[in-house]
Amino acid sequence: MIDRQQTGNIDWILIGLLILISAIGVAFIYSSSHYLAKNYYMKQILWIVVSLVALIIFLFIDYHFLVEYSIYIYILFLIILICILFFGNFTAGAKSWIKFSFFKVQPSELMKVIIILLLARIFSGYRKKYITLKKGFLSGAIVFFPVLLTALQPDLGTALIFIPILLASLILAGINKKTFVFLLIFIILVSGLSWHFLLKDYQKDRLTTLVFPEKDPLGSGYQILQSKIAIGSGGLLGKGYKKGTQSQLRFLPARHTDFILSVIGEELGFIGVTIVLIIYFLFIYRLFQSILKSRDRTGVYIIFMVAVMISAQFFINVLMTIGLFPISGIPLPLLSYGGSSLLSNYLAISLVLNVKMRRFANI
Repeated sequence: MIDRQQTGNIDWILIGLLILISAIGVAFIYSSSHYLAKNYYMKQILWIVVSLVALIIFLFIDYHFLVEYSIYIYILFLIILICILFFGNFTAGAKSWIKFSFFKVQPSELMKVIIILLLARIFSGYRKKYITLKKGFLSGAIVFFPVLLTALQPDLGTALIFIPILLASLILAGINKKTFVFLLIFIILVSGLSWHFLLKDYQKDRLTTLVFPEKDPLGSGYQILQSKIAIGSGGLLGKGYKKGTQSQLRFLPARHTDFILSVIGEELGFIGVTIVLIIYFLFIYRLFQSILKSRDRTGVYIIFMVAVMISAQFFINVLMTIGLFPISGIPLPLLSYGGSSLLSNYLAISLVLNVKMRRFANI
């Protein structure tokens, strides 16, 4: 439960930045999709409300309780991911969703939050200078299974984000040369096997056309080229809200999801993108700064992994938008359209708020 003292410790600045980024997202989801039959911006508003409710509910639950029972939630979601592979329906070329009457949820997105809780449980009591090979293998195995099941859907973008979460936990725990070399070899082997047995032809094309998108301007290089055109055409001040030709005339693919930053660049120009990036940097800085407010190692691990997870999604999407990273389907956190992604990020932020507001508990 929450008492008055804990309520006074809620980070309202972090919540304000969270809602501000979400509101900017709604504005540009509307700009890039208002001419479509589906009201994507209304669905996003509904998901924001649902995510806020979930955030508030999580604040009432002590994060130690969530960490304690994370292993059981992890097993449950592993079973769900396995069932999706066998019984799920294809949506946009992947079996990633559980469909209900009026909405659908992507369990792999929620699994990222569960992984953070479980890794915090494993390492919070660890007191050695360097992590042992056994402990490193255990944490790697815990992350490996969700990565594998998510990649088999196939959803490599979501699978990729599990890796920074794992690395964040290992950095805090202290990784020695032997363990680092072992993990590096393991990652290289998994990458090689994935290239030959997991990656589809279109996914390989995205990697090979990253350097030379002009070689296939109407195929695998189309998205990168259109994104660059949209951003470049915005100039300093942009073409104006809802006046971007690349987005309004539908040349730019996935404009309300993966490439929403390109829409902002085209319509608001360099100034608009800079303002949005500054807001993001303030938000991420606030997350990392929150580590200082934790009263125990469990909280430190949770906040650091959440901050790294959101930072990784942010930087990968930005680099993807300007053609410096392969098209991977990773949305801009809190801003791109997508209910499951929004919900998972709100729940992750709620963990940060949870740690900060309970920093004086039982002291």
